[in-house]
Amino acid sequence: MLETLYKEVLNRKEEPKEGSYSNYLFDKGLDKILKKVGEEAAEVIIAAKNADKDEIANETADLLYHLAVMLAETGVTPQDVDKVLQGRQGKKSRVHDRKTITDY
Repeated sequence: MLETLYKEVLNRKEEPKEGSYSNYLFDKGLDKILKKVGEEAAEVIIAAKNADKDEIANETADLLYHLAVMLAETGVTPQDVDKVLQGRQGKKSRVHDRKTITDY
């Protein structure tokens, strides 16, 4: 899902279309993109606090979209993120009061 979204956003960055919201964000720059990431993250938190599944889904979609724009703007790929996540898989947390995970 994130890979597809990232590819669409990257395509818009490389082939701008007039009136595109993605291009508006790219034109405004990283500060605007990061502001939107922060706003959408806060909205996800509020949606989850309200326990509204539709709102959670909508706000999460907005956050993922803005994260994809941020990745494209900074040159970080979903593969870069996946590599980090794979490197973390199966490692123990630094939190000492957690049970040990034995089944992956």
